[in-house]
Amino acid sequence: MNQLVCLAQPGAAILAARLVVPLGSHLDPPRRAGQQQLLAGVLTRGCGDLDAEAFADVVEGLGANLRCEAGDDLLVVALKCALADANTLLPLMLQMLEQPHCAAPQVELERDLNLQALQRLQEDPFHLCHEQLRHQLFGSGPYGHDPLGLAPQLASIGPKQLQQAALQLPQARAQLVLAGDPEASLLERCQERFSQWSAGPVAEQSVAPSPAGSLGLLACDTEQAVLMLGFRTVGLAHGDALPLRLLQVHLGVGMSSRLFQVLREELGLAYDVGTDLPARRRDSPFVWHLSTSAERLPEAMDALYGEWQALRQAPLAEAALALAKAKLRGQEALGRETGSQRADRLALLLSHGLPADHNERALERLGSIGPEQVQAVAQRWLLEPSLSVCGPAEALVQAQRHWDQCWLQGPPPGQ
Repeated sequence: MNQLVCLAQPGAAILAARLVVPLGSHLDPPRRAGQQQLLAGVLTRGCGDLDAEAFADVVEGLGANLRCEAGDDLLVVALKCALADANTLLPLMLQMLEQPHCAAPQVELERDLNLQALQRLQEDPFHLCHEQLRHQLFGSGPYGHDPLGLAPQLASIGPKQLQQAALQLPQARAQLVLAGDPEASLLERCQERFSQWSAGPVAEQSVAPSPAGSLGLLACDTEQAVLMLGFRTVGLAHGDALPLRLLQVHLGVGMSSRLFQVLREELGLAYDVGTDLPARRRDSPFVWHLSTSAERLPEAMDALYGEWQALRQAPLAEAALALAKAKLRGQEALGRETGSQRADRLALLLSHGLPADHNERALERLGSIGPEQVQAVAQRWLLEPSLSVCGPAEALVQAQRHWDQCWLQGPPPGQ
């Protein structure tokens, strides 16, 4: 059920609020990719008695920061304002989801902005490579597209579809997290109103079964090549999520990370290198990425292959694991310095059905995780690699040949 939580900060002059509902882009209907993000944008374009201009006047006139966006799993309304203005802006946050306008001119304007953003992203090889990998890992279903959507499908979404989707917004599984020092009477009013939200259950779309590993090739007019190696792993609540996070930190966080040290410093292969493991409810993608010169693409493929195999074939050194744990503890400390960060983290945990102290429990678990446990998790989840490559057409011919000869047949030469 929905709940309101206040992280008390006595005397704070600023209030941070996060209103989260489980209506992310994974719920975009078939052939309407981008609907949830379009709806999120329209929520800031009028509600209740306020049209788009009047709404903007209220928020900007109070010097507040208010944004709304849809991620893969969640739709989030984020507010940061002076505490003195909370009596006006907190009720407005709730009204955004209770009585959105979805007026045709504003829908058209927001849709055009999203289409322009998608057009700009078509010029970014990194984005193109990532979207190709998304499709390799998740197909055309949930998680298979950027929350912004796909241009041909986004262009067909109008006010009627958004008005229908908006009926699910006053959601019984919503979370409202505040960080600051609001008046008790304001909290009571918000709680009473918030507790009346009872929209029906959302029909979850099933995620397609994990595919076998695959190679995706996309020709781009560029002198560089972008490579992304991806695996489907587990959601935030899974017991293996913490060892996987340690692997992600070990491989790709900071200049001391394994991929940075080997691919960039030792081999001179990478202009840019890193890893990503987003917090999802289900099937988080574990992505290793690098950009290199087109002529060194086969070398980069060999290096990625070697690092993947090394994780599965031998445990991490104790020193490497200790460094990853220290980095993870540091990330946790840095991620809760401000009220906004604390509200973000708590809202995310509650929205995934996790306890408020989940992160603290995870930190306590770190001491009991050894190299063999991390290796076992790598062997379970880093099993079927999908490789996405974006670069010049002639380099892609080499990539296909190298995939066929090395990745599919065994270790590359010299391994």
